[in-house]
This record gives sequence, C-alpha cells and structure tokens, in this order.
Amino acid sequence: MSDRGAARVHGTPHVRDPARVRDPARVRDPARVRDPARVRDPARVRDPARVRDPARVRAAGLVRTAVLVRASAGVRALLRDPFAHRRTWAELAYCAVGLPLGLAGFAFIAMLLALGVVLTLPLVGALVGVLVLAADAALARALGKVHRALAAGLLGERVTAPTPFRSRAGGVLGRLDARLRDGDGWRAVAYVLVKLPVAAFGMSYAICWWLFSLLDVVFPLYWMAGAMGPMDVLPPVPGGQLHVSSYPGALGALAVGAGGVLVAPWLTRAVVAADLRLLRALLGPGRLDQRVRDLEETRALAVDDAAATLRRLERDLHDGAQVRLVALAMSLDMAKEKLGEAGPPPDADGARRLVDTAHRNAAAALTELRDLSRGLHPPVLDDGLPDALAGLAARSAVPVALTVDVPVRPTAAIEAIAYFCAAELLTNAAKHSAARNIAIEAVQRDGALRLRVADDGRGGARPAAGGGLAGLAQRVRTVDGTFTVASPAGGPTEVTVVLPRHA
Repeated sequence: MSDRGAARVHGTPHVRDPARVRDPARVRDPARVRDPARVRDPARVRDPARVRDPARVRAAGLVRTAVLVRASAGVRALLRDPFAHRRTWAELAYCAVGLPLGLAGFAFIAMLLALGVVLTLPLVGALVGVLVLAADAALARALGKVHRALAAGLLGERVTAPTPFRSRAGGVLGRLDARLRDGDGWRAVAYVLVKLPVAAFGMSYAICWWLFSLLDVVFPLYWMAGAMGPMDVLPPVPGGQLHVSSYPGALGALAVGAGGVLVAPWLTRAVVAADLRLLRALLGPGRLDQRVRDLEETRALAVDDAAATLRRLERDLHDGAQVRLVALAMSLDMAKEKLGEAGPPPDADGARRLVDTAHRNAAAALTELRDLSRGLHPPVLDDGLPDALAGLAARSAVPVALTVDVPVRPTAAIEAIAYFCAAELLTNAAKHSAARNIAIEAVQRDGALRLRVADDGRGGARPAAGGGLAGLAQRVRTVDGTFTVASPAGGPTEVTVVLPRHA
C-alpha cells in the first residue's frame, strides 16, 4: 500500500511533498507575464477599415447566388430541353424519313446519270443519252422539291425554291438544250449525290445511336430476364463491346446508355445541320438568281420608301404648315377689316391682336417647314457624319461613348441613312431600354461603313412589323445594306448596320 493509502487508512492527513509545492515566487513570474505592448489594442479590435461592408457582403452573396442559379439552369436546360423541345423529335423524324429518301434518290439519279453518260459516248446512242441526262436533271429537280417540302414540314426550315424551269426556245431540240443548260437542275443532281454519305453515315448513325442507347438503358431488365447469364452489350460508340456477367456490369451498361441518350439529340442536330447547309447551298436559288431577287426586292423597297416619304410630306404639309398659312391669311384679312379702308382705324387694338396672331402662325409655319426640310436632309450633315453623330451624342439624355473612324466620306444618301439610324436607335435606347450607358461606333472597314449602337438596358428589342426597327431595316436594305439586332432578354442590346460606301 502506498504512503497516501496508508495515511487514509490510519486517518493521518496527507502532506504534499515539499519538493512538489509550487514556489510562491513563480506563481506570477514576470518573464511569463504578457508584454503590455503585445496586448491587442481595444481600438484595433474592430478596425473600421477591416470590417466588411454589409452592402458589399450582400452584393457578393447575390452575385454568387445568381451564378449558381444560372449554372444550375444551364445544366437543367442541357439535360431537359432537348427532350422537351419539339424540334428534337422533328429532327429524329427528319433523319428517319430522309435516310430512305436519300438512298432511293441516289440510286435513281446515279443510275440515270451513268446510263446517260455511257449512251452519250458513242455517236449511235448520243441522242438517247442526251434524253436520259435531261430526264435525270428533271427528276433531280422534282426530288429537290420533295426535300425542301420535308425540311419545311418537319423542321420549319423554308428554303427558297430556285427559278422554275423555262424554255425560251421552241421545239423539242430547244427544250432539250434548255434542260441540259439548266444549272439549278444539275445543282439538284449534285445534292442528291452528295446526300448519300450524309444519309448513309450521318443519319443512319444518328438513328443507330438512339436505338443502341435506349437498348442499353433497359439492358438490366433484359439481363435479369435472361437468367442473368453472361451477355454482350453494344454501346453506341462504334468498335466498342461490353461483356456483362454481373448485375453491377448491367448497371454499367445502363450508365453508358443514359450517357448515349443525353448525347443523341446533339448528334442528331449536328447531322441535320449539315444536311440543311447542303440543302440551302444546292437546292436554293443560285447566286445569280439570288442577286436578281435581292435587287428586285430592294427596288420594291426603295419605291415603297419613296412613296411613304411623299405621303408623309403631303400629310405634314396638309396638317401643319398649310393650316398655319391659312390661319395667317385669315388673320391678315380680319386685321385689314379692322384697320379700315382709309382714315383712322376703327379698332386698332383688335387689329394689333390679329397681327400678333398672324405673326405667331407665320413663325409656327416656318418652324414646321424647317423640320420638314431637316427630315429630308439634316443640315448637320453638311459638315460630315462625324460632326452629326457628335451632335446626337451631345444632345442625348443618356451618356454616350462615341467612336468615329471614317477617313473617306460616304455619299450623301449613305450618310443620311446612317444618321437617321443612329438618331432612331439612340431615341429608342433612351425611351424604352432604361439604359445607363450607350455606345455609338462608326468605322469604315473593307470599303463599307459599319455603324454599331449598343446599350446596357433591359434588352428584348425585336424588329416588329410596322415598328421603328423594321422601318430602319427596310431603309438599310434599299442600298444593299444589312441590319442586325442582338437583344436578348435582360440585355445588353447591340444593333449593327453595315452600309456600302456608295448607294
């Protein structure tokens, strides 16, 4: 038994070992006392410069929340939208219908083309060969019409048909010669021939991808129904093969199939986009036909714009300046009556009031006529487009950042269109977009004048029929220009106008 235990037993009080008793002098050792200089200053405990601003903390939290919400929305859109959107299933149906149509069309067109070439080589069958080639071009035109109808019906992609075939020469030989010179017909032949690899490899592979992916998704059920024996799985990726002999392996096949199903809509969309590109290039109007159509359309737009301008001038003159001038003439007639024929005026005060009214009407008529003349050609353009845009920026209620680099002055018509576009877009941004800043850029690149007007407003601008943006687009097209609007919901908005240097 220890000494401490013995002391308890016999009732003797326990006495601590003197060597282990703390030295009273060491209880508050000066060397162990904290240096007063190292003690934190109470004034520095909450340094205002180091305290985070609550407003900034909330703003940072809102930014992080917005980023997370946008990221989660993007992931949900990536996973859900392809399957909820009608176009995904329309593209799959387009591949399913376009595959046999492309294969059958290639078989017929290639066979007739080869037969026509073979018969044309010897002189004996040259006439028959030419007839076969002409029939080949005509059949390709008909197949092209079917392909355009299929794209319009399933995908809503409307490709403008080329110019209908017309034979200016009479007789069988004249029509035959015109058919052989039919460029649109031979472009249709090229489409049907090029369609083969797109249909055989692209469309068929997209359909097989869907099929194999869906089979892999339901493979666990099939594996359990098959007495759970070893089986082979065909993934959608070519050249791969999975050997499944256990339930975890079947779940792996399910994961592979689910990934394939997620990728399938995008693969189908890529194949359809390639086919639509060929469709527009080979089954649409040729470059010359398209240019002729554009010129006809721009001529019609120019005529309509000129007629609308004349109607506007007539209306403004009839409803504004003409009314003012009629009132001026009536006021002067009544003032003449007040003044009398000779002698002192019988009603001088009334005559003065009428003359004042006539003066006001004359001033108002002059103002309206001046506004009309500015609408035809703004006088500010006399000094050039840079000064005119600087004047617009200076008068704007919203701060405008202006960048102008126009070393070569365009023609007066181009300057007027650019000025009216900038003025209208600046007014729209100030009135409707709730923008805090606007940027105007006018530069010359590659012989064209490029005008860009951007703002940081709420966005959502669309060129609606009869609206201001549609009117600007119509005016720009009259000189072979382009008018592009990029305005997603929430902003920003950017409108780009590209004009030639000469009208």
